[in-house]
Amino acid sequence: MPAPKRPHVYLVDDDADVRTAVSLLLKTEDFRVTTFADAGSVLAAVDETTPGCLLLDVRLPDMDGLTLHRHLKARSVAMPVIFITGHGDIPMAVRAVNEGALDFLEKPFHDDALIDGVRQALALDAEQRAGAAEMAEVEERLASLTPRERQVLEALLDGQPNKLIARALDVSVRTVEIHRGHLMQKMGAKSASHLARLALACADYRDRLVPG
Repeated sequence: MPAPKRPHVYLVDDDADVRTAVSLLLKTEDFRVTTFADAGSVLAAVDETTPGCLLLDVRLPDMDGLTLHRHLKARSVAMPVIFITGHGDIPMAVRAVNEGALDFLEKPFHDDALIDGVRQALALDAEQRAGAAEMAEVEERLASLTPRERQVLEALLDGQPNKLIARALDVSVRTVEIHRGHLMQKMGAKSASHLARLALACADYRDRLVPG
């Protein structure tokens, strides 16, 4: 398997002096920094697998930062975004936050505010990716269930006892118990409540539990 990508701070600003100054500041705090001068370069370089965060200037030569943020979200790029804004760009930055950006910093910003914001953004990105990986594993376990095991799981999540499940499926209670044991093992569930939490964690789990 390929080695996981290392998280970076992706700094996007068309001002070369800003890119140099901010990059040097972040590197003194051991952040890994990649800089871009325009939106097109960002779109060519990052995708949904790219870990890190974006420091994004509102004003860019090829498209504004708000539009770039929308393009990234449309591509399922969910890394946290902190907008860098001049005084006149604050209304646009506020709109960006309302659309999901983590925060915005008004130029000239304090070094501590920038560093704290980046730390928060990278921590959030790591948390989101860990959660996504966990959900992917749960979905893989759900997909491994047989049609009958899915029927039993569906009934269990509806709160039905084994006797009612057996009657509905026209099988013995012992057969239901065997299916229940198998699906618990496949799901890695330690209890019925744990099983419910695992299944319900996937928002569209019922769409995949179609009885066969």
